[in-house]
Order: sequence, then C-alpha cells, then structure tokens
Amino acid sequence: MTTAVFAANPEVGGAAMFETKNIVENAVNSADHTTLVAAVKAAGLVDTLQSDGPFTVFAPVNAAFEALPAGTVDTLLKPENKATLTKILTAHVVSGNWSAAEIMKKAKASKDGSFNFEAVSGDALSAKVRGGKVYIFDESGNAAEITIADVNQSNGVIHVIDKVLLPK
Repeated sequence: MTTAVFAANPEVGGAAMFETKNIVENAVNSADHTTLVAAVKAAGLVDTLQSDGPFTVFAPVNAAFEALPAGTVDTLLKPENKATLTKILTAHVVSGNWSAAEIMKKAKASKDGSFNFEAVSGDALSAKVRGGKVYIFDESGNAAEITIADVNQSNGVIHVIDKVLLPK
C-alpha cells in the first residue's frame, strides 16, 4: 500500500519537479509518465498544458496505462482515435490550482464526504478521503489514489495517480 508524498520539489519518476517549469516541461522528465506524455503529444494537448492555466492534473503513471485491457493504449494513440484520446486525457484535468489539502478539506466538509468538480472534458469527478488518502473517482465510479500530491508547477499542480480515469 502506498502513502501519498507531500514535498517541495518532489521527485517524480526519478526526476526533480520544479515549480518554475510548466506541466509539460516537468512531465517529460518523469520516467513514470512516458505513456502519458506520448498520449498528450498524440492528442495535441502540449500547447494547452503549457499555457498559463492554472490547471490541476491527475497524472496516471505508466503502470496505470499498462493495467488497461491489452492494446488499448496502442489503439488510442492512432490518429483516427484522437478525439477519444483527448476526451480521456482532459478527464484528468481540472481548471484551477487545487492542492491535496484543499481537496481533502472540501471533501471532509461536505455532507456526503466527497468533493465534486468538473474536468476540462466536461466529465464529473469526485474526491473522497479514505484512511487519510485522497481518491479521485471518475463517472463510472472507478477510483484512483493520489500517490504523490502537490507537485507544484508554474501553471498549476500535478497529483500523481495510480489508475486511468475513464469518461462514460
């Protein structure tokens, strides 16, 4: 079982992450996010994620993509599936700069123990706190645990997650 890491300029995928760099500039250095970076490039989202934002990105690790059914990633990376890939990737992005502490506070303060927010894709996401850990739920009820929180960027924040969020 993993525990979320909260640190200034944490290492992600063996690379230091710097608050002075944008989301893409940092993500390309993470050995744990090569699939995500390839997908962002294939979807044409590099310029968007390098813009001012701010964005909160729930960034699945390579193992999360590998856990999808065989052939899914290869199929999604094909040019004819760009719209589907874009929809999936933007389901991992929220407008604003949401720290894990803010997400936890909102979830704990709600009547049902969850904090609901809308992804850039238009999909509904919710956050719940279980055993001191933050989980992000997609519209299908699949949960991704934040394993590294608050990786601050010049244009937002990245939270590393262990699953791919899938829109309905």
